[in-house]
Amino acid sequence: MNTLNQQASATINTQRDALAEALVARQYQLQSEFWNRFGETGRAKSVRDAGYHLTYLSEALAAGDPTLFVEYVVWAKTLFAGLNFPDDVLPQSLDCMRAVFQTMLPDDVRALADEYVQAALDALARAPTQPTSFIQTDTPLGALARAYLDALLRGERHTARDLILDAVERGASVKDIYLRVFQPVQQEIGRLWQMNQISVAQEHYCTAATQVIMSQLYPRIFSGTKIGRKLVVTCVSGELHEMGARMVADFFEMEGWDTYFLGANTPTDAILRTLDERRADVLAISVTMTFHIHLVTELIERVRAASLSRPPKILVGGYPFNLSPHLWRAVKADAYARDAQQAIQVAHSVLR
Repeated sequence: MNTLNQQASATINTQRDALAEALVARQYQLQSEFWNRFGETGRAKSVRDAGYHLTYLSEALAAGDPTLFVEYVVWAKTLFAGLNFPDDVLPQSLDCMRAVFQTMLPDDVRALADEYVQAALDALARAPTQPTSFIQTDTPLGALARAYLDALLRGERHTARDLILDAVERGASVKDIYLRVFQPVQQEIGRLWQMNQISVAQEHYCTAATQVIMSQLYPRIFSGTKIGRKLVVTCVSGELHEMGARMVADFFEMEGWDTYFLGANTPTDAILRTLDERRADVLAISVTMTFHIHLVTELIERVRAASLSRPPKILVGGYPFNLSPHLWRAVKADAYARDAQQAIQVAHSVLR
């Protein structure tokens, strides 16, 4: 990776707190009538949010891909609209960021960071306030996905379960249920939360209910012939989004692999111990939050450096990798897959 990119990322990380404070101070000065109403609590939240902006920028710089920051800013536009913030709040925040960089960062770092912020400002002007729904009822199982989501949002977990079990009894494959129902529904739940149309409690309920319903499909998942391959699936330490990783583990299980799903927020030492004990052929790492990319890099470095009885091939996936097709090379993985189905094909490919 470009040395200047790494330098810029590290500089912003090191100065993040001071940069966030300066950014917010400038924004409060320019838009005092709007911001002062929120008091000291609101100011603290503004500094926290500015820190998020800077963290995403830092990760994008480290990866050498502005898309990672651009997509975060576009996502934030929808979030701010759902909170009824004025349209100029987010662009003003980015303008304040550039102004702060002008006085607090070295010229070469500032110039590079400014390119990324400008790309985000350009995209922000074009981006819709409300992103398109992930559920399209005219697609295969799209109507089922809509009915399933509606049941969950009504708090009717048993109705949602029956919809899935009935569809499987009528011939829908478990893989299709995962890819065409569970996956778009989880994405849609995230979109609804982003637009402030459902609460965090509803989001958690829907996710927990889907995990329970997935477990009721396990008799159909764990009944196949084994092929002698072993997979460990994990999220990095601090990553709480485990649904995608769980789907990957289940897909491999359906293909005859012995899988070991470690779930969310798994400590690195525990991952290394499991890899060694299980003599895994492949380690699949899932990440949803862009600000965890550096943790993926650190985990891969630890795996490469460990004295394992069978060093595994390393497969990565998740939202940031789908945004940036070459990011898997930056974190030094062996391969990347965009979803659970492709992960199986890619894993067999890297083991040849």
